[in-house]
Amino acid sequence: MEQQTTKEMTENKMGVMPVNRLLLSMAIPLMLSMLVQALYNVVDSIFVSRLSEDALTAVSLAFPIQNLMIAAGSGIGVGMNALLSRSLGEKNQKQANAAAVQSIFLMVIVFIIFFVVGIAGAKPFMYSQTKIASIAEPGTDYVRICCCMSFGIFGQLIMERMLQSTGKTIYTMVTQATGAIVNIILDPIFIFGLLGMPKLGVAGAALATVVGQTVAACLGILFNLKFNKEIDLSFRKFRPRPEIIRQVLAVGVPSMIMASIGSVMTYGMNLILIRFTSTATAVFGVYFKVQSFVFMPVFGLNNGMVPIIAYNYGARKKDRMIRTIKLSAIYAVVLMWIGLVVFQLAPKWILGLFDASEKMQQIGIPALQTISLSFMFAGFGIVCSSVFQSLGNGIYSMTVSICRQLVVLLPAAFMLAQLGKVDYVWWAFPIAETVSVCLSILFLVRIYRKQIKPLAQAE
Repeated sequence: MEQQTTKEMTENKMGVMPVNRLLLSMAIPLMLSMLVQALYNVVDSIFVSRLSEDALTAVSLAFPIQNLMIAAGSGIGVGMNALLSRSLGEKNQKQANAAAVQSIFLMVIVFIIFFVVGIAGAKPFMYSQTKIASIAEPGTDYVRICCCMSFGIFGQLIMERMLQSTGKTIYTMVTQATGAIVNIILDPIFIFGLLGMPKLGVAGAALATVVGQTVAACLGILFNLKFNKEIDLSFRKFRPRPEIIRQVLAVGVPSMIMASIGSVMTYGMNLILIRFTSTATAVFGVYFKVQSFVFMPVFGLNNGMVPIIAYNYGARKKDRMIRTIKLSAIYAVVLMWIGLVVFQLAPKWILGLFDASEKMQQIGIPALQTISLSFMFAGFGIVCSSVFQSLGNGIYSMTVSICRQLVVLLPAAFMLAQLGKVDYVWWAFPIAETVSVCLSILFLVRIYRKQIKPLAQAE
């Protein structure tokens, strides 16, 4: 008994704390911080919509590049998170430290790439979607600022993932909430030129965003150095280590591709919708902002779940893994169904937040009600995807994402658009989600049989 108590005191809480309490203690701070994150995404667009519908459309068309940055940074973060948590579960401190340091190196490379994209690619990207200068020009400014100052978002992502990897999610909540609050405060000041600032319009929204991200990154660095004693961030005699980088990218690249596919899908949908009217594109942009209130808490739940599964997989604690997966699926499905009810009952109120015209209301109400039908299945699919990643099978997550967004959603949207009515296009979302959840179940059964079931329960 005394030996067991000593073991529990020395082992990380992810291996000994009751699963439900552990999951909630790790996930709730992340869910709250991501809700704040969702709030500032929406507030950003609400302020921009007060400029004009064209300004709102410009931000909507810029979204694929923003999503691509998040995809790249999150992909490296997911790869690091899985390797770092697994290394800690295996009591391999040296590899855990290397995973953190090498991932920071990868993040610097990604920043350099997006800096170049911002300088050379912002204008061609915007004009590839629309020739309307009142939309393309402010959109170009928005993309350029977000890319060239992306050190903030990449620093924030990697630092927060390190805190999550060791179960210190309360600090992640503080970094995300602080960054979001800074953004919300600066938005009206920069956009409308308050307190003596020049009126920057759409560019002001981008500037507020990157300043908030930079503040969050600085806090993340501080918290890791001061409180995250389970990781030693030492760059003395640093050199790239291909074997560690390969392990991070083995999980991270499929995750990057999976999230990047979202950018391709959004870009493709924008091209389909803008042929009807730019208002349809603005509606799609509003949907993506508002749906984050539903999806962000689920992503926060998953971010809390991933290190628990990875740690207990490394520690060979099968029962804790299975219970974590079941509880996460239940919580995710409940959250998504709450979102479904809100979208079904209050679409007019949602659109009213963005100063929607009568035409925007006519297009937007059926759009929100139809797309949100996909929420019925999405929660379970998201949990499955994170399970695949936490066990080093990011290729499964990537396959599901490719099938949902490229193989099914975009072709279905294109074919439905040929019927000549924009209302039909929105049905591509529930169709694609139905296909993806079936594929997710197939892969989950496969992973259970090959990786989880054979585990011998640790003594």
